[in-house]
Formats: sequence, C-alpha cells, structure tokens
Amino acid sequence: MTQPIGSASDAIYGIHADALRVNRDRLSVLAANLANADTPNYKARDIDFRQVLAGVSNGGLTMARSAGSHLSGTATAAAGVVYRQPLQPSADGNTVDASQEQARFAEAATRYRASLDFANGRIQSLMLAITGGR
Repeated sequence: MTQPIGSASDAIYGIHADALRVNRDRLSVLAANLANADTPNYKARDIDFRQVLAGVSNGGLTMARSAGSHLSGTATAAAGVVYRQPLQPSADGNTVDASQEQARFAEAATRYRASLDFANGRIQSLMLAITGGR
C-alpha cells in the first residue's frame, strides 16, 4: 500500500521515499512498453521523473479520481504518465522501440537502486546513532 505524502517516513527517508515510488511506477510503465512491443496500435508511455518528483516534493501533485470511492491523499507517478512521440512508428501503429525502452528501463533501475542505497544508508546511520555502535 502506498503511504500518503507527508507521512512520518518522510522525516526519515526524505526525498528518497518519493523517488522510490516514482521510479517503481516508471519501471512498471517501461516494462509494460516492452511487454507490448509487438502489440498492434500500442502507444509507448513514459513518466517524466523530474516533473512528477518535483510535484510530489512540493506537495503540488494531486491525483485525479475516476470514482469517489478511490483513495485520496496518496501521490504516485500515475498523474505524470505521458505518451511518447515515436521516432519511427511501425506500420501497425505500435510506437515502442525495444532498444530505447531497454535503455530507459536500465536508467530507471539504476535510479531506483541509488535511492534505495541512500535510504538504506539513512537507516543505518539512525541505527548507529540509536545503538551507539554496539
């Protein structure tokens, strides 16, 4: 379950909690692109990481709800999903370029790992402060 922005974890993890969520969502979108590389009329999508993360960290990102029963107060990158302009669309209308998708997926995975390492370092520092190195 996604935690609401502004939760207690923000004080511990800082921006890295939001970065992990945004990168997780971006990895999911890119994986869907790769999975649909041969699907006719599939349109490649992506998430503008910087734009979404800036909106999340400034408290300016709000999710549109398609039904009143949907959760509010949580922010994910879903609001920042955009269709990518193809460099060379295929004859069947598919706009996925597998090599570009693989490169973007590798970049997003590297960013995710970096945020995870920073968050883990923060926890280790707090544990060291709490235990006094014992």
